[in-house]
Amino acid sequence: MTTNTYHSAPSGPSVAPSGCPVRSDWSPLALDYLTDPYPIARQLSDDTPVFFDEQLGCVVVTRREDIDAVFADHETYASTNVQDPIAPLCPAAAKVLGAVDFNPVAVMSNRPEPDHGRIRVHTGAGFSNRRLATIEPFIRRRCEELVDAFLMSGTSVEFVSALAFPLPGETVFRFIGFPESDDERLKAWCLDRKTFSWGRPSPDDQVDIAQGMLGYWRYCREFTAARRDAPLDDFASELLAVHLADPDELSYREVESIIYGLSFAGHEAVTALLCNSLRCVLSDREQWAALVSDRSTIPNAVEEVLRFESSQISWRRITTRSTQIGGVDLPAGIPLFLNFASANRQPDIFDDPDRFDIGRSNARSHISFGKGVHYCLGAKLARLEARIVLESLASNVPSLRLTEPQELTWSPNITFRGPQTLEIEWDTPEVSP
Repeated sequence: MTTNTYHSAPSGPSVAPSGCPVRSDWSPLALDYLTDPYPIARQLSDDTPVFFDEQLGCVVVTRREDIDAVFADHETYASTNVQDPIAPLCPAAAKVLGAVDFNPVAVMSNRPEPDHGRIRVHTGAGFSNRRLATIEPFIRRRCEELVDAFLMSGTSVEFVSALAFPLPGETVFRFIGFPESDDERLKAWCLDRKTFSWGRPSPDDQVDIAQGMLGYWRYCREFTAARRDAPLDDFASELLAVHLADPDELSYREVESIIYGLSFAGHEAVTALLCNSLRCVLSDREQWAALVSDRSTIPNAVEEVLRFESSQISWRRITTRSTQIGGVDLPAGIPLFLNFASANRQPDIFDDPDRFDIGRSNARSHISFGKGVHYCLGAKLARLEARIVLESLASNVPSLRLTEPQELTWSPNITFRGPQTLEIEWDTPEVSP
């Protein structure tokens, strides 16, 4: 049984492949790119579709056809690096994660075939329509509670703390089976993982995040052991049932690691999706009015958000053998940066790609959930949460709008994009006589 580690920090910089164009004038962590990546990504794609970025140490792939080809060939382009930190760990953080009991293994997004396929069969079953139908009433009830709470507070609120952060976290915790009494410490442990793996945090921040990861891993191990002894109707119990029926089919450590990895995958990206949804639909009052008057437009509006302002604007791969992308020869061992920000607004695929349009006929053609054998397992759940939130807000707060002016800030990471805070406001409700 393969026991790939879950996180492996790089030991040093990568070197540009011979013959590959090199750029040193761009970084996905630069403030201008974090603020608005799309015009810059478009220019990169027009000028140099495939190039080596000296600052990131990756070959950047910008065009949809090349990204599709990478996703279609998992044998040549492995996913083993997608959870790895992009920068070396400081000694103190490495010491924290060097604890003898910190030993999660790669299981889904970063596990290669054939083990990925074996594990995905059972994790995919956990995301069945039956399981989503089981969790949907909780999402709707909790969303209504959070909306009611901020409506009672006045006529404005900071949306991330009021709904966009708590709802996805609590949803994935109930999905897994974590008790509600543990929610607050679980949220604290999961905080800022995106900066750890996809940014360049300071040494002090690395240590703080690493300590949270260690604490969360230990919690997951204790929880898994408790569920093994007392199973319930939840995702963790389903995984354990598979393991107990055939330990060679799904190992106990793999069950622990799936539970460990799922909370982040189903939490931070969905928080960003909810914020991006409001930013998009509230920025155009005509489209917001159309959505309020006709809720059937909401599913396609969510797809257009995923295309136009995705919560995930890149992903990574690494070559396993010599290959060629966009006419550039690459040897084995080259890390790739797949730029969704350019691909999702490619003008030969999407008409007027820089316009947000809830009625766009091919909005679902975006690449934001990936493609192929590693297509995002939680895509259905993320879409469901976004639809429920927009339905609730359209019903309860039709006068909702973005607070102006406000200056948005962005987490400094290469992949996950959403505002760190988002101020919204609404009219005072009329009181019936």
